[in-house]
Amino acid sequence: MITMEDIIRDGDPVLRRIADEVSLPASEEDKRVLASMLDYVKSSQDPEIAEKYGLRPGIGLAAPQINVSKRMIAVHVHDEKGSLFSYALFNPKIVSHSVERSYLAAGEGCLSVDEPFPGYVPRYARVTVKGTDLEGKEVKLRLRGLPAVVFQHEIDHLNGIMFYDHINKQDPFAEIQDAISIDR
Repeated sequence: MITMEDIIRDGDPVLRRIADEVSLPASEEDKRVLASMLDYVKSSQDPEIAEKYGLRPGIGLAAPQINVSKRMIAVHVHDEKGSLFSYALFNPKIVSHSVERSYLAAGEGCLSVDEPFPGYVPRYARVTVKGTDLEGKEVKLRLRGLPAVVFQHEIDHLNGIMFYDHINKQDPFAEIQDAISIDR
């Protein structure tokens, strides 16, 4: 089971490295790691389990955050309508995105970042993501709202990008032109 002790913290060079593609079909070890990442995200959202194991709640996790520099992400998040987006993907990539932007009104956080980084993080309002699931099937997702933000955040981790890299340094809460504000 992944715990907070396994989560690499900001400043570790692995978080700035571009992660390696996963050879498919995935090895049993890669499948085990990815499945455990999804288990962490699900467990961290269960108040009893989170308290018992000292897990910080998360809605997404990328393999570099557990010191595995491979292109794997796990996401477990509900959209504003209550639909669940629960995916563990190998080699996820954004294949298309909207011109329109969005951002989380409350800003973003990260399991690897202990201190707050206030400010708006501009994201694409809509993205299409392709990847391969634990069963080896190709998955194509059209995302908007919070799920779109979460997938972009996790895929950024695979490219050595932290969420705060996107925040306007001069004016962290500067209005983002033609962007949709998302309340969590």
